[in-house]
Amino acid sequence: MSIWPTRRPTRAFSAFRLSDVIDHLVEFLRAHAAWAPAITFGIAFFKSLALVSLVVPGTTIMLAVGALIGASGLPFTPIWIAISVGAALGDWISYWIGIRYGDRIKTWWPFSRHPDLLPRGERFFRRWGWLSIVFCRFFEPLRATVPLLCGVFRMKALTFQLTNWPSAFLWAATLLGPGKIIWQWLF
Repeated sequence: MSIWPTRRPTRAFSAFRLSDVIDHLVEFLRAHAAWAPAITFGIAFFKSLALVSLVVPGTTIMLAVGALIGASGLPFTPIWIAISVGAALGDWISYWIGIRYGDRIKTWWPFSRHPDLLPRGERFFRRWGWLSIVFCRFFEPLRATVPLLCGVFRMKALTFQLTNWPSAFLWAATLLGPGKIIWQWLF
């Protein structure tokens, strides 16, 4: 008898399991506060990697961590820095992948199954330039693809990095701050 399910789980089952993972992670962070910066760095890093971010529920976790900071008194600054650095490094690697593989990414999922994604991304990138990096931080479907496209379309590395790093710090503060402030205001 196999331990693996014989049919695909339903969407409700998957969502339930995801919430369990988030709950366990938040409880772990509460119990092991010293690990919070390292764990949140890893989550932000993987959430920023091209295509990997489709399976990492980073935004929900970061909002929960913000509330946890307010509720348990975890230090804001080390966690904020860890998340920011993780996000910027993940985007940097995505940018490098775009430079390294260029047009070959058209054959990769999800671009191979949705050929309209790259032209739409290119229009967005061409219209907004370096601001596309800032905007992509705050919009889930763009977060992991814009840095990749910046590499594919050969944005200058200095321009990319001068936008990548400050926007990562802004994004992290925007996700963590409200949870901390709301928790402290309510309780």
